[in-house]
Amino acid sequence: MRKIIASLDIGTYSVKLVVAEILKGKMNVLAVSESKSDGIKNGVIINKEEVIPVLKETFQKCEDILDLSVRKVIVTVPSYEADFMMSEGSTTITNEEKIVRGNDIVRAMQASIYNKVPSGLEIVGIVPTNFCINDEEIVKNPINCHANKLTVKSVITMIPKKNVAPIFQCLEKLNIEVIDISFSSLGDYYCLQEDRFNNLVGAIINIGAGTTTLSIFNKGVLTNTKVLEIGGQNIDNDISFIYKVTKSDAKQLKENLGLAHTRLASASSLKKVTNKLGEEITINQYELSEVIMSRLEEILNVAKKQINLLTKKEIHYIIVTGGVSEMPDFELTLGNVFGNNASLANVNEIGARHNKFSACLGLIKYYDSKLKLRNKSFSIFDLEEQEILSGKKRKMNISDNSILGKLFGYFFDN
Repeated sequence: MRKIIASLDIGTYSVKLVVAEILKGKMNVLAVSESKSDGIKNGVIINKEEVIPVLKETFQKCEDILDLSVRKVIVTVPSYEADFMMSEGSTTITNEEKIVRGNDIVRAMQASIYNKVPSGLEIVGIVPTNFCINDEEIVKNPINCHANKLTVKSVITMIPKKNVAPIFQCLEKLNIEVIDISFSSLGDYYCLQEDRFNNLVGAIINIGAGTTTLSIFNKGVLTNTKVLEIGGQNIDNDISFIYKVTKSDAKQLKENLGLAHTRLASASSLKKVTNKLGEEITINQYELSEVIMSRLEEILNVAKKQINLLTKKEIHYIIVTGGVSEMPDFELTLGNVFGNNASLANVNEIGARHNKFSACLGLIKYYDSKLKLRNKSFSIFDLEEQEILSGKKRKMNISDNSILGKLFGYFFDN
């Protein structure tokens, strides 16, 4: 069975959906769609009636590409008020061979959360830090190990149910099944992961339209996160206020004229716009970039201070991602604040080459890692749908009188 997984990222500015196949450890993006958000503020659904049409449009775009319905999906959930807990659970290996199987791992992880999750909270993830065989041997992956007893130590992440319920309710109305939920920061990590991260403590900063999310990872495990209500829209607000233009025009100026740093900005690059007073004004790139750079430096400096509050451990890497990080010359402003201690993400998957897709792409890799740990196989499409996707059941409707039809005829007749 082909391993095809879909992930949905509900953001302040846009809703993104990615469908991808994992083949021999490599990701192959099959379809990507994005729709402008409505009814969402700072990543949280505030108006379900406005969100449902956006979700419907997003799924329809992907389905048009695939010619198949997408009915199962992993979803990002907002990490406001996230809670973290270390836990431990054990299970007895009951099969005759006394060999650890995927279902044994699931039972041990279930035991680690039994009667330990406070009411009002929803489990977002159970991330095992290590496994112990027979209370003696520590292993990272116990599959196929001989054992009488399996113990797992895990980090459990939880959030208030009120943050999750609206997402489930909206997708349920569209007959879409949620197969897993996760924080977008976990997706960022798995998208940008390097082997060296498995032994280090680091931070990932995702600057989106409405929020900036800071996440701390210790040896690949998410240990703390913080959401700042500041992002790209604050830059739009600054431009709108200073030049007295609409928010829409401010966003256009930011995207089409502005730079994230003034070093390469030119005072002779100009754009004329009509402000809210009906006056035609001329905006030059250098002055506009000063406004953008000032706000970006503020966002990065606040993030820098918050990282020091989230962990007392030494930080070995900092990576910045998110849609705002794609602004021209962003790396120069990043260097102003962090020096050489931070790097800019570079999402380079064919079909989704943009940092705004890091969460979606990474969540697919994250879910695949969970499947491997449990020794499971999964696809959002059944075997018949996979045949349709591969083209086995597609018929080409090409007229013999068309140019393409004649070329096909010539190729096969000769």
